[in-house]
Amino acid sequence: MIRRPPRPEPQTAGAVLMVRPTAFGPNAETQTSNAFQSRGPAVDGIAERALTEFDSTVTTLSDAGIDVHVVPGRAEGDCPDEVFPNNWISFHADGSVVLYPMLAISRRRERRADIVASLARSANFEVMRTIDLSGYERDGRFLEGTGSLVLDRAGRVAYAGLSPRTDPGVVATFAEQLGYDTHTFATRDRDDQPVYHTNVLMSLGARFAVVCMDAIVDAGARRMLRERLMRSGRDVIDIDRDQMHGFAANILELDGRDGPVIALSTAAHEALAPPQRDALSRHGRLVTAAIPTIETFGGGSLRCMLAEIHRPRTAI
Repeated sequence: MIRRPPRPEPQTAGAVLMVRPTAFGPNAETQTSNAFQSRGPAVDGIAERALTEFDSTVTTLSDAGIDVHVVPGRAEGDCPDEVFPNNWISFHADGSVVLYPMLAISRRRERRADIVASLARSANFEVMRTIDLSGYERDGRFLEGTGSLVLDRAGRVAYAGLSPRTDPGVVATFAEQLGYDTHTFATRDRDDQPVYHTNVLMSLGARFAVVCMDAIVDAGARRMLRERLMRSGRDVIDIDRDQMHGFAANILELDGRDGPVIALSTAAHEALAPPQRDALSRHGRLVTAAIPTIETFGGGSLRCMLAEIHRPRTAI
């Protein structure tokens, strides 16, 4: 039986978790499945430049009225991708915390109980239950959080582009546990490989969807996705594959102090054409952060750095 949440969940959050990286750098384990990550050699000062970009992003989001909860990275310095916490954890308005199975062994070390305990105090998040899907790693099956899943939280639909990091069976388990319908599809990037994470080809706000339809293999699947998004009342903003590789879909709507904020990197903003920016800005204030080091060597952009904290309504 599908467990339905006790009350509707808002699409957007006003609070986010960010992990300040201890030793950011290229991760050879993730390069084979992430075409967005540089294959070039590491250069001096990557970790320091990433920290500068991170701290500036925290300030930018805080100034926009977002409640940013920063926790330090692992003291061991053995998690080069820990700046992307949305892949291993998600927070839900019914008090659920979900922990996810990760493909790269080094990324599995990012799951930390101390972070959950810290947020329970600092972010006033009441943990009602923990859904731990990490056991799927033993079977070689993965689902990397809200990288793999793009959630219509209000409409209870989990969208997922299938890839080595996004197993359809684990998507189904997530949906059963959280009370979601599923919508999956096959994808291809510019190199004719599966797009590693759904959230680099698609973003959902309360009233908009940015989607790279060109990255969806089947014409029928493209049509079905567009129709479903339009039925949900969203303005569908199409981007092409080159814009996708510029992180134009790796964006996140948040609740700012003075209204909706759409957080995106400077690279994503520049990848969008002026009419697309205009269409997006009708749904919220565009707030940009320059994170070229993190994007180049981590293969993820601003949305990947943010794990939304959807507090239970009783805790707000």
